[in-house]
Amino acid sequence: MRYVRFFLLAGVILAAALFSVGCRTETPTEAPLEPTNTAVPPTEVPTEEPTATPTELPEESPTPTVTPTPLVSGPTDFPENVNPLTGMVVDDVSLLERNPVMVKVSNFPRGLRPHTGLTWADIVFEYFIGAGATRYSAIFYGQNAPEVGPVRSARLIDAQLGNLYNTVFAFASADARVYNRVLNALGDRAITESPSTCPAICRTGNGDVNSVFAVPEEVTKYADETVGITPVRPLLDGTYFNPTAPEGGEAGSKVTVKYSLSTISEWQFDAESNLYLRFIEEVDANGVVTIIPLVDALTDEQLTAANVIVLFVETIEITPTLHDFNLANNLAGQRALLFRDGQVYELLWKSQGPQLPVQFFDLNGELVPLKPGNTWFHVVGISSSQEETAPGEWEVFNFLP
Repeated sequence: MRYVRFFLLAGVILAAALFSVGCRTETPTEAPLEPTNTAVPPTEVPTEEPTATPTELPEESPTPTVTPTPLVSGPTDFPENVNPLTGMVVDDVSLLERNPVMVKVSNFPRGLRPHTGLTWADIVFEYFIGAGATRYSAIFYGQNAPEVGPVRSARLIDAQLGNLYNTVFAFASADARVYNRVLNALGDRAITESPSTCPAICRTGNGDVNSVFAVPEEVTKYADETVGITPVRPLLDGTYFNPTAPEGGEAGSKVTVKYSLSTISEWQFDAESNLYLRFIEEVDANGVVTIIPLVDALTDEQLTAANVIVLFVETIEITPTLHDFNLANNLAGQRALLFRDGQVYELLWKSQGPQLPVQFFDLNGELVPLKPGNTWFHVVGISSSQEETAPGEWEVFNFLP
């Protein structure tokens, strides 16, 4: 692959120089710290060790309804029945006649895992929030999950993601600085949990901070009937999909993203399903870290992704637990790693502007196709390192900025 070795050598050298100051090596606290300025509503509920579980499950666990119809589509003029976020034919075309629903999902404390409903997400963004922890922004469009959560507070990145993907955004409170940014960016499309938002966004169980869950279908109804956001098909052009993997890849059977030494996201390629299987860290009472499968609480099945993309993004640290990311104004391009079909591709990702999805190009400036299906994005700092630790096995260490 052209220039890959150059990037790798540069990344290793840069990692050695920055590791002592840039990498977040602390063990995530069971309640990652929130920024201190939370004087105006909506405010965070004080974090407690979670004891609540999602609402009672049906006797038979639900299963996703995505239709596995691979085809070439995009980056524009998508067929009426094709989801422009996945390149897949949908079972219910009416789902595309609305804004996607983005839900803020917590990943810490570890006791709240497994998460609920991520199996149904078209796109998930995972990113560093400080205190050694990460959080997810999950986007639902071609499918509706029965329930999603636990829902937590917004972050600055959500103001950009909500506009890039034209979403209605469901979250549970925010720091004052974050809340104002999100509200200014998304307006009525930003919906925070309150007693009036149920059944769209509800506080369940014992009502603690990890007891909020969202139902995407109900979020769409709430946005329409209560907020007044008329369902309409938004413009989501920009992504090119092709079931045939492009040429020029290298072996990419495994990718491990280390946000800290004890906050680890890992994907392993499964040749039988032709998808990547998700793993996550588990830490015992003695601080020993092991890697276990990450499942969905609704299905008890391991999460998978057709595409795993590492985005190297300019990051601004405002406080140790408050970060901003430049996703909407990357016109020149930053590096990215695409893992699909057991291969890895060194790419450039670029912004189309503040209100269209990001795009992916090879080093010759040609659009690179994603595999039809869902995508999991890992957002890391532009100084982050990458290394092939064994044939086809890659590690990415998150460094800020």
